[in-house]
Amino acid sequence: MHVGGGRSRRVARLSVGSLLLVAALSACSRAEVEDKLRFGWPRGITEQAQRVRELWTWSTVAALIVGAFVWGLIFWAAIVYRRRGGELPRQTKYNLPIETLYTVVPFLIVAVLFYYTVITQTKVTDLRTPVDATVSVTAFKWNWRFDYDDRKDPATNASVYTIGSSNEVPIVVVPENKNVRFAVNSNDVIHSFWVPETLFKRDVFPAATKNQTNVWQMRPEVRGSFVGRCAELCGTYHSQMNFEMRVVSDSDYQRYLDALARFGNGDLDRQAKALAAIGQPTRATTTHPFETDRELRAPSEPQQQTTQD
Repeated sequence: MHVGGGRSRRVARLSVGSLLLVAALSACSRAEVEDKLRFGWPRGITEQAQRVRELWTWSTVAALIVGAFVWGLIFWAAIVYRRRGGELPRQTKYNLPIETLYTVVPFLIVAVLFYYTVITQTKVTDLRTPVDATVSVTAFKWNWRFDYDDRKDPATNASVYTIGSSNEVPIVVVPENKNVRFAVNSNDVIHSFWVPETLFKRDVFPAATKNQTNVWQMRPEVRGSFVGRCAELCGTYHSQMNFEMRVVSDSDYQRYLDALARFGNGDLDRQAKALAAIGQPTRATTTHPFETDRELRAPSEPQQQTTQD
């Protein structure tokens, strides 16, 4: 009778706890729940980023479930089979069912995670969707050049492009809710094109078309300015090889390309002028140029200053 009463109390406590958990979750909006389930990842700004975030979320949930199960077994074994007096607990070995279980279950978990990883990767790298804009990216130590293949400079009939300078961070402008295709290439060593909010990066290889896929697509869904970085150690000024991705409306994007074509590739200040033409900040807002003075100070300079003092 006493055992039955204790079991009833445990069931009641479990039921109450479950009801409280359901009530707590129901009080949160869907956006709040999704925000908590990001587990520290940046908020994605592209259609592809949402799929990557979902894979990360459910992989983390699976890891937490497996971890809780393993932790439970550890504590259970430590408590139930603890040493009592001088008598050792019953020793168990060559247990075929248990050995089969802890071989098959991990294999199934890995197989499921591998399946959903392949599904997500296939969708993220899919190139069959019709393209609305194309940008060719050229990386080199330690800068970026962005060619807009959809618009030509009337003077040269070459694609309009922007490039960074010692006092201007390169900015790549892309349209909102449009499929943007990037083609990347490097002029020297391996770099990596990475905007953290896209939850995706692609290594940029020299002569990428020979051995690596250098083309991918994304569909930005959030307007704003987002910092971009080189995510591959590429030399002395790797940490300073930044750029900015500016997501604007499609109409502003078309006006931006028109402005670049109007100013022409020969205008060194064309990036700032074209951004001003669509009412955007003329300089990057998420990062800034770094000091890249590579000239060593002449040894005589500090000596002369000391003499004058």
